Amino acid sequence: MKLSGIAALGVSLFASLPVWAQDATAEAAEVVADAAPAAIDNAFIFNTLLFLIGGFLVFWMAAGFAMLEAGLVRSKNVTMQLTKNIALFSIASIMYWIVGYNLMYPGDAWTMTGYVGQLFSAKSLAGDPDVATGYSVASDFFFQLMFCATTASIVSGTLAERIKLWPFLIFTVILTGFLYPIEASWQWGGGWLSEAGFSDFAGSTLVHAAGGFAALAGALILGPRLGKYTKEGRVNPMPGSNLALATLGTFILWLGWFGFNGGSQLALGTEADANAVSIIFANTNMAASAGAVVALILSQLIYKKVDLTMVLNGALAGLVSITAGPLDPSLFGALWIGGIGGVIVLVVVPLLDKLKIDDVVGAIPVHLVAGFWGTMAVPFYTEGTSFGTQLMGFVAIGIFMFVASAIVWVILKSTMGLRPTQEDEMMGLDKAELGLEAYPEFTKG
Repeated sequence: MKLSGIAALGVSLFASLPVWAQDATAEAAEVVADAAPAAIDNAFIFNTLLFLIGGFLVFWMAAGFAMLEAGLVRSKNVTMQLTKNIALFSIASIMYWIVGYNLMYPGDAWTMTGYVGQLFSAKSLAGDPDVATGYSVASDFFFQLMFCATTASIVSGTLAERIKLWPFLIFTVILTGFLYPIEASWQWGGGWLSEAGFSDFAGSTLVHAAGGFAALAGALILGPRLGKYTKEGRVNPMPGSNLALATLGTFILWLGWFGFNGGSQLALGTEADANAVSIIFANTNMAASAGAVVALILSQLIYKKVDLTMVLNGALAGLVSITAGPLDPSLFGALWIGGIGGVIVLVVVPLLDKLKIDDVVGAIPVHLVAGFWGTMAVPFYTEGTSFGTQLMGFVAIGIFMFVASAIVWVILKSTMGLRPTQEDEMMGLDKAELGLEAYPEFTKG
């Protein structure tokens, strides 16, 4: 009897179990739901990470430009080049924040107000992330800023050894705050070149040729260094101070270029994007290698000796050449595109000397002419592009950058002057303008 009574009680409790167990389960589920974090958007994280890694690699290119220029100028002007490079990057950072970013990306507001942009672009970077954008807006601002600063670095090397510091820095303010953002907005900001079908993946035209045109305008208005060309047309060599630094600078630029081109994929959230970034890295490296090897062989054939400066610039020209379309070519395609960049250096460097255009570091052949070649090579591999549209885009940006830069250079020349005195130039700008020499034990000014 007792056993059957206990059994009956157990059956009764078991029968009532679903009612209170379901209530407890529901309450537990509500607690878990309240405590659980929102779903993680991995694509947002990886896209943002690509912008940040690409951005600091391109930032490291600033060190590359500084070392390259320090090595290719004479000892008495090294400190000036180092000063210019750290100053121009800092100015670009501030100007791109104040107006450049919104000027380059006006969004749908292609009105006068939208195009001019709002002051202080980075106001919109604060607050919770908008996952719908696919990446952090702050990471995009950081990444795009590096391209802006790179454009100014190109100008620095061409005009080395015979331009005063402050006129150059004022030009940098205009270039990074207004000129570069305006022309880049035509393509990357959804402007008229983008709508016309122009293609420039990472900036052969928008960054490199644009900086080259600004440098060319400055070189023509500024004139050559004292003693560079004789009345008889002879070219006086002016060897750089430190080829070890120039080589280090080239390797740093080569490294930074993986972020320059790879980061321009703008996405790393899918398997396809990860594969695309990998292809871009491989093609970028192949083009640089081909440019260096071609310059190595041609300099031996032409000059009977290998010219290291030509090899260094050959590698850089190969990098610029592949920048407009680094994703679509095969490795063989990257090889011959970059190789032609090496040919450009060996042809254009002596041509500029014949025209008495003094380009101290070879930035015009490397960035402007190789930038043109890279832009025109895109239709060989990229569907939906045409040689006519590519030429139109290059010419439009070239005219704008050359004319606008020339106007700024002329105004600076007529108001505050561009060149130091002959005495200061002969002494060296390190001692004349800065009073601080890079190699005080070895230079006498």
